[in-house]
Amino acid sequence: MKHNYKITMLALAALCGLSASAQDIKLKGVLQNNRYDDSDQMKSEYLGWDSNTSKAIFIVDNGIYAMTSNGSTLTTPTKDPAVNKQDIQGNAEKMVWATNFNLMYGNSGACYVDGQLVTVMSRDEQSTEDDVLFNVRKWDAATGDLHYNATHPKSSRLESAGMSYNPVDGKVYGLFYLTGNDLPEEITSDPEYFADQDDDMTDGDAGYAICTIDLTTMTVTPITPGLYYENFVTFAINSEGRAFALTSGGSSSTAYDSEGHQLDIDGNLTGAQLYEFNLSTGLKIQKAVEAFDEETGEAYTEYVPTVGATGFSSQYRRQSACFAKSNPNIMYWNGYYNSGKGINAYGSWGPLPDRDSATGQTWRDNHKYDTCIYAVDITTGKATRLATVPNRCIFSCIWVDGDDCSDGANMDILGIESITAKADNATSAVYNLAGQKVSSNQKGLQIVKQGNKVVKVMK
Repeated sequence: MKHNYKITMLALAALCGLSASAQDIKLKGVLQNNRYDDSDQMKSEYLGWDSNTSKAIFIVDNGIYAMTSNGSTLTTPTKDPAVNKQDIQGNAEKMVWATNFNLMYGNSGACYVDGQLVTVMSRDEQSTEDDVLFNVRKWDAATGDLHYNATHPKSSRLESAGMSYNPVDGKVYGLFYLTGNDLPEEITSDPEYFADQDDDMTDGDAGYAICTIDLTTMTVTPITPGLYYENFVTFAINSEGRAFALTSGGSSSTAYDSEGHQLDIDGNLTGAQLYEFNLSTGLKIQKAVEAFDEETGEAYTEYVPTVGATGFSSQYRRQSACFAKSNPNIMYWNGYYNSGKGINAYGSWGPLPDRDSATGQTWRDNHKYDTCIYAVDITTGKATRLATVPNRCIFSCIWVDGDDCSDGANMDILGIESITAKADNATSAVYNLAGQKVSSNQKGLQIVKQGNKVVKVMK
């Protein structure tokens, strides 16, 4: 029998609900990247040198943005809170505040919970250990104030396709990228787990698993008894506690319906697939269908998503999704306009070029980096393209302003009292907001506090 999945599914489920339109939705998000028509790079403006922090001060593109869709158009994403040059220059505190947005970079994921933000950035640490470390920052989503800045080791496993608050049980879940080393022995010792690998991949195996995360300690706890290998690009939980994720798609289909949806050879929607997960078991909710081996013709049982395809192909790059609390059936998705692939100048299917020497077309013409806001009906999987995002913005997390599923969560992600207690009980170096050392010891935590806010914690 042919196996397409590494995990035996324990249950099947059906989706229910009614679709709804996406009218007058105000979305906010953490900017991950963008491309202007006159530049391929994110922009910044140099304001000068701040002697208090010994830093160059810039106004940067990074930050929190707001945009509104009426179902067919989208307002240009604008910074919220705004950053105005005239309000910053000459004000040391405001200059630090503005340049801190350069740190709001969630290339490994970000999460919004009831007015609070967590961004996770992975980077290569050039040290003797040659380890990958995660920079974790926590922010006030209304003011943009940076409250926490800490470096976590590779072993913290903080890379994710997305994190989301579950209003049913009050926990935060995510699709985290783990390796075979992170799996329990009862999984890795099972020969069936690696049955369709050429070699035993226990050490090099890697994929996604449903996990919980404690945003105070940033502790990740796996739930899925194994790994999934789809290229997941989003993760979101609705107000009913149902969890969904999208794959990147990448279909080579050139057949479309009247609304621009991609169709397979049978006339069905194809492209990015919508999966639902059981948060208790960490398993996909799937249905069994009969399939046939293309080589032998032998019939076998295949497990497929209970929902299905969106009809649009996106890319395997950072993306995001969310639900409005008032509408559990529509998932808003900030994805790409296409999969980054298409018919090239020679008539063959392949990656779209940044510039085609034969035609002169660039990524501006072939829409390779264009991004969109989609509304995905979780009862069918079908997506509707609401609007193309100006400047090709992509966000590491998005939420519905004033109608988010985490509103009223009353969750403390800073744990200020516990952090302060650790600092009191450990030898540490303590700095003020300007970066000046006010006390010194040899080890432990480095704490920067402003009032009752921890603005920097370094191990």
